[in-house]
Amino acid sequence: MNHFPCLTIIVVLPIFAGCLIFFLPHRGNRVIRWYTICISILELLLTTYAFCYHFQSDDPLIQLMEDYKWIHFFDFHWRLGIDGLSIGPILLTGFITTLATLAAWPVTRDSRLFYFLMLAMYSGQIGLFSSRDLLLFFLMWELELIPVYLLVSMWGGKKRLYSATKFILYTAGGSVFLLMGVLGLGLYGSTEATLNFEILANRSYPVNFEIIFYIGFFLAFAVKLPIIPLHTWLPDTHGEAHYSTCMLLAGILLKMGAYGLVRINMELFPHAHSIFSPWLMIVGAMQIIYAASTSLGQRNLKKRIAYSSVSHMGFIIIGISSITDMGLNGALLQIISHGFIGAALFFLAGTTYDRIRLVYLDEMGGIAIPMPKIFTMFSSFSMASFALPGMSGFVAELIVFFGLITSPKYLLMTKLLIIFVMAIGMILTPIYLLSMLRQMFYGYKIFNGLNSSFFDSGPRELFLSISIFLPVLGIGMYPDFVLSLSVEKVGVILSNYFYR
Repeated sequence: MNHFPCLTIIVVLPIFAGCLIFFLPHRGNRVIRWYTICISILELLLTTYAFCYHFQSDDPLIQLMEDYKWIHFFDFHWRLGIDGLSIGPILLTGFITTLATLAAWPVTRDSRLFYFLMLAMYSGQIGLFSSRDLLLFFLMWELELIPVYLLVSMWGGKKRLYSATKFILYTAGGSVFLLMGVLGLGLYGSTEATLNFEILANRSYPVNFEIIFYIGFFLAFAVKLPIIPLHTWLPDTHGEAHYSTCMLLAGILLKMGAYGLVRINMELFPHAHSIFSPWLMIVGAMQIIYAASTSLGQRNLKKRIAYSSVSHMGFIIIGISSITDMGLNGALLQIISHGFIGAALFFLAGTTYDRIRLVYLDEMGGIAIPMPKIFTMFSSFSMASFALPGMSGFVAELIVFFGLITSPKYLLMTKLLIIFVMAIGMILTPIYLLSMLRQMFYGYKIFNGLNSSFFDSGPRELFLSISIFLPVLGIGMYPDFVLSLSVEKVGVILSNYFYR
């Protein structure tokens, strides 16, 4: 297995197969749809196979390592490898992207380009999660931007150009800091430039240097995992994008920021992280409350769900800044859990829009009578989103709570204050979600106004929702599925923090 380039194939296959879309015969969209879905499923099977048979979850080191010299001039390698930290996001990417290609069936305009961009995003995401070279990490981070920009600006809603431009300005602005950080780290303190993660992680830096670089990388990741005040691109982009794009944005793109925070900021700069983590903790707690209360004031359905996902990212920030075993594991579990729940909520919002063509909540009402299945699924995922016990959101937030309580770094008063703020956020979450359900599904407004019969969800939508609901339920009942992957690696990362 060592000489078989498994990861390279997994990373390159989607974008290579996507290029072949343009050579398919143009007989309607059916060929292109089925081709894309088959490629996604093939990719998912390949990743699952590689991880089932060649990945040992009890080994914290890098596995399936591949290293090819790419550019001799400045020692740039195509270096891939996975560990317990990246395997969860990679499987999540495969799962959500496959379902998002299935969700994109109603797209008929320029469908070749649409599916090609979906597959290109697929490659970029998996490449980002498995890259072991800083410059390769940056390249994959950038490969993500162009497809999202095109997907929003070509298949979006009315204000699509505005929101796509806003998205690319924010994320490209963040990427400038990322590039400066990558180059500075590679060129720092040695005659020979190196971008290898392994070498960089074992170096020790002076604290001032660490702080400067920590801030740079943090700004880049704070735009992606939107941390207030850098979050304003997210509601706009989500409100305008087609819902299959929304699934990818909410399910995977936001998780890239969290992954970068753990992978670069925690692994490479432990001193700076322990200096900054109290501030991060405060920001996370503020974010939970702020986004939840903002979400309550949104009239637009998709924007309300978008603010709810900003609010859920606050738990990830708190878990990362608690610097405990439990907190970090809870944050990684919340990454996976919100990837499923957020994608499902956006998908259901989009299918509802396809049926009734209304965006604003105060115009809706009484949808539950003509569409009982959509009502059931929407309610279930809203319950999962406000952390109903038995669903994955509950487990993740509970573990983050425990990680915060057991953290030796903070005083008792600080912990109580943060927990109080988190509790207010957890009360606000059901308020906005249940009021959303009430405005959409209860009452008689639409039912009386238009005597038309709406189609309830078809087999495709039902299949999609159930296949996202099963992992949410499974992780909620047995979270060890996900935790067993990352627990060794988390121990290794945190061992850097007990030098004092």
